[in-house]
Amino acid sequence: MRDDTTVTTSDIARLARVSRAAVSNWRRRYPDFPKPTGGTPASPVFSLVQVEAWLREQGKIGDVPLEERAWQLLREAGDELELGTAIRKVGTFQRGGTRIEGLSDRTAAKQLEIDQGLVPLLRAVEELAGAWGAAEAFEFLVERYLEIQLPRPTLTSPQVAGLVAELLDPDTRSVLDPACGTGALLLAAHERAPGRLYGQERDGALAGLAETRLALRSVQAEIRSGDSLRRDAFIGVAVDSVVCDPPFNERHWGYEELTADPRWEYGLPPRMESELAWAQHALAHLNPGGLAIMLMPPAAAGRRSGRRMRTQLLRRGALKAVIALSSGHYLWLLRKPTGDRPVGLLMVDGADDAEIVRIWRDFQAGRDVDRPGVSRSVPIIDLLGEEVDVTPARYLSASAGQPAEQFFQTRERLAALLGRLSGLMPEVEPVNDVQELTVTTVAELARIGALTVYQAAARGETSGADAGRPLLTAEDVVQGREPTGLVVPTSSEADSMVTRGGDIVVTVISRRFAARVVRRGGALLGPHLSLIRVDPQALDPRFLAGVLHSTANVRSSALPSTSGRVDVRRASVPRLPLDEQRRYGEAFQSLEAFVSAARSSALLGEAMARLLADGIAEGDLRATGG
Repeated sequence: MRDDTTVTTSDIARLARVSRAAVSNWRRRYPDFPKPTGGTPASPVFSLVQVEAWLREQGKIGDVPLEERAWQLLREAGDELELGTAIRKVGTFQRGGTRIEGLSDRTAAKQLEIDQGLVPLLRAVEELAGAWGAAEAFEFLVERYLEIQLPRPTLTSPQVAGLVAELLDPDTRSVLDPACGTGALLLAAHERAPGRLYGQERDGALAGLAETRLALRSVQAEIRSGDSLRRDAFIGVAVDSVVCDPPFNERHWGYEELTADPRWEYGLPPRMESELAWAQHALAHLNPGGLAIMLMPPAAAGRRSGRRMRTQLLRRGALKAVIALSSGHYLWLLRKPTGDRPVGLLMVDGADDAEIVRIWRDFQAGRDVDRPGVSRSVPIIDLLGEEVDVTPARYLSASAGQPAEQFFQTRERLAALLGRLSGLMPEVEPVNDVQELTVTTVAELARIGALTVYQAAARGETSGADAGRPLLTAEDVVQGREPTGLVVPTSSEADSMVTRGGDIVVTVISRRFAARVVRRGGALLGPHLSLIRVDPQALDPRFLAGVLHSTANVRSSALPSTSGRVDVRRASVPRLPLDEQRRYGEAFQSLEAFVSAARSSALLGEAMARLLADGIAEGDLRATGG
């Protein structure tokens, strides 16, 4: 082991198999606990050699767990680039099936044609694979590797991947993902419908990880590296299904060089509608009648710049369903037209995953899908107006049905949601020995380089230009939704602030900060917003967004009086170690989900009250009490 290998407090907790809070407690209680060798006061790092020696002296550790030993040896590979190379070599080693147990380091290095310094890592991986299995061992290392990437890649959640797989046609025999990341959608698709898999990913490192993950599970897949829009690696390949979680809000997706591309059967995608380019790319790779399932931003359903293309997708029967997910994103389900006359577009909002699958199957089978407030089939003619907006919420509020039927359905939805609420509440406990926390300000954190604060430039919104760009508005932040505004580019566009994943956007409502963490970047920062970009090695963005809601900041002079300007730099922030920030960040994230569910419960309660009044007034409901 190299003497200069370092570990974080999270790594120490994993080594000793204790909580991160326990490690923080050791640092306070034991004067001989190893001193930090680097990092920052909020995110220190320690010598692994010193930490292991101290843990053994204190009797707090026996043998280092296999997985932690493998990870620490991988960490020794060097910087981010070297680490990526090392994990790809681990994947190659595991796929090759070569055994090095019993061989000297020199012999093993010669046999594998690698640097001898990597042999201890491969020995540890071989031992871990023997205990866990090759696929699980590699998954563990990939997960740890992705955790420390800066910027952290935006990956498809297992829940969404599972839902997409469930929506596939049962007779699917071939699947393509043109933006496959680490292969989450392809893995899920294979479990649902085993067959030939194709994937392309422009990030070469992620493409390599996807290829290895699939191969270690004995899944036949052809994975290529490269930009699918600019350099399609599968020209001429037609599949039964395309699944895709494409990059959102991209400015430079290839508009200029792809204007005459034969894939644009439904018209040239607007410059600022990269998602519609991906949708047409997916359709171009389908067999007749094949299904494409695309994760899309809500704004793509209603931007005026995409109106013409949405019109063509509807008229020709390519767009079959738009489904709003609880994550805030939409699923678009498209089919390669076969000449059948389009009848209706399925709209779904507020349904859980199992219900979404049932509704889609019913729609496919021609059964009734009218579930008030949840789903309906909207006639195509009703959509082809001036806006051609396919946002589900616009049409579901007008679902037909008797008040009595709607009342009982709404009551069932409310009961189910209320049943989930307690499980969403974050787990906390009272602190018996309350100690006064050291507090700093956003301004001070900016001064020491832990974060940077940006203020939105003044600009007016518009909705009439095809060249309009997605704009995050203050209302979007308050409602926790995707960007809905548009701006016209100006000569000062280079000065515009573009969000990134992990940024914190802040506004004020009712003299209280409203702040949320951006999940997907690429939108312009709208008026009356501040943006905080943190150093993830010093601050957890979820923690910072959460504490901005505190009563201390309600009383703070950071909030505006009459000018309306948000001075977020004056907001106060407790000083906590990064590990504790992350723990509280998880709690704040759970609280956000709880608040969202509570808000939905209130809306359902109001709807149920209106339906009860309507049902009684129209004679559809009667009271049964004494």
